[in-house]
Amino acid sequence: HPDILEFINAKAAPGAFANFNLSVAATDEFMEAVKENRDYALINPRTGEAVRRLPARDVFDLIVANAWRTGDPGLLFIDEVNRHNPTPKLGEIEATNPCGEVPLLPYESCNLGSVNLSRMVKRGEVDWERLGDVVEKAVHLLDNVIDANRYPAPEVERATKLTRKVGLGVMGFAEMLIQLGVPYDSKEALKVGEEVASFISKRAREASVELGRRRGSFPSFEESVWAGKFDALRNATVTSIAPTGTISIIANTSSGIEPLFALAYVRQVLEDTRLLEVNPLFERVARERGFYSQQLMLKVAKQGSVKGLSEVPEDVRRLFVTALEVDPEWHVRMQAAFQRHVDNAVAKTVNLRPEASMDDVRRAFMLAYELRCKGITVYRYGSRPTQVLYLGLGVEAEGGAPSSCPSAVCAT
Repeated sequence: HPDILEFINAKAAPGAFANFNLSVAATDEFMEAVKENRDYALINPRTGEAVRRLPARDVFDLIVANAWRTGDPGLLFIDEVNRHNPTPKLGEIEATNPCGEVPLLPYESCNLGSVNLSRMVKRGEVDWERLGDVVEKAVHLLDNVIDANRYPAPEVERATKLTRKVGLGVMGFAEMLIQLGVPYDSKEALKVGEEVASFISKRAREASVELGRRRGSFPSFEESVWAGKFDALRNATVTSIAPTGTISIIANTSSGIEPLFALAYVRQVLEDTRLLEVNPLFERVARERGFYSQQLMLKVAKQGSVKGLSEVPEDVRRLFVTALEVDPEWHVRMQAAFQRHVDNAVAKTVNLRPEASMDDVRRAFMLAYELRCKGITVYRYGSRPTQVLYLGLGVEAEGGAPSSCPSAVCAT
């Protein structure tokens, strides 16, 4: 697009577009030009004609620099998105919902829901039977919502009911791994992620097939990529991994497929309101393993993690690894592991330490492209004057000890 440089710099000024998530739609041609250090053409969207050429690597470096400074823009790999467009005859996908987990055609909407994976562990193993049952019920629920909804415009209702997209995702994945005894940044965790995502996708699709047989397929089914693969299908898409940053608080679990952000952190909920939270699973393990003390909990609250705390057994320190301790490569590989089995997309943040370099951002972006993620977002801790989560007791919290911290050691 001819205005790409202005768009990339849109959030460079402090406070600009503070409540907007911005991503650059990057084509395969652009990404390959970056790799080969070639120029690429800027296309006028109204005429389809090239208006000028720019060095792709210079543009990419500008994206990287701004993402390093502010967390925006992210990248949306638009060709990868359209390779998985279930209804290509209805048009190409050009954009997503605000967090990037649902690529949508004009006027489309998609109902989202999430399974709490932390509740799907039984005696140290994944409770596949319960998970399958919950997935089937959740797909049925989300399909019902399409018909029960009130739509803001007739065009939205028509587009939504034409494809009947739903997006069932997860939250609590990090806490599932902890209960399974699997560190987040490990090959075993990637294996668990693939198995869980594959299972949910399979059962969700089966539920949609059954609904299609009973209620009828989505209207554009015969024009979709699913025609010929299934005799009926109620929903053009069934899975999507949303961030769940807010709804996971209600479920008292970790968000999406993210690692634990911290074992204690301050959450910015309103302009002048901050709440301190301590992970209850860690406190429970500390009591069960016999190393719990209020003094230790206060130490954890002060730094947000158990890194370097000799009072905590090494295997527990390894298990309760936090987002800023996880190498960016593991973040991206986990996103890719889920993406391979998700219809829509995976919304995930690659958390970077304050001292992370622009090269770290560049490597994360290129790895996400090579692993066929549909998009990527990074955030370097402290790169904005105000952010949603703060580590430990670095910022004074209001209201004393939260309900999730019964020991009250997290009060400032």
